[in-house]
Amino acid sequence: MSEHTTESELNFTRVFAAPRELVFRCMIDPEHLTHFWGPSGVSTPRENIKVEAHPGGAFETVMVNDADGSEYAMRATYVEIVEPERIVWTDPDSGMTTTSTFVDLGDAGTEIHIRQTNVPVPMRSPEAQAGFLTSLDRFAAYLVTISGGSER
Repeated sequence: MSEHTTESELNFTRVFAAPRELVFRCMIDPEHLTHFWGPSGVSTPRENIKVEAHPGGAFETVMVNDADGSEYAMRATYVEIVEPERIVWTDPDSGMTTTSTFVDLGDAGTEIHIRQTNVPVPMRSPEAQAGFLTSLDRFAAYLVTISGGSER
């Protein structure tokens, strides 16, 4: 995995041991998202996930802190869905845009490039970035359970 940060932009690259179509589907299907969405220490119950996977559609989640029950809402509007290649959404409150690009590596799995622009200052902190990376770890572990692969 690699990371790159500029003043208001974050970039992450990660390889997952699963086919591109499955990795993509997991990112737009609430039945999958509930298993890994959010950093370690939070859960996102299925009833707290809304996905309208088309341009102009809503992507909304409410994560719940496993320790104290605090809730963290996230909402965005899909800008682009190109299955199984790209997902783009924008947070209407902050203006942050997230672009996830899925690269088929054949038997080697799928590489995801995540580019976030207009990232609010609190989300650029080392703690926030570390939390985001744990969500990618959770996603990798979940993919192993459903694809029979191994973590990379």
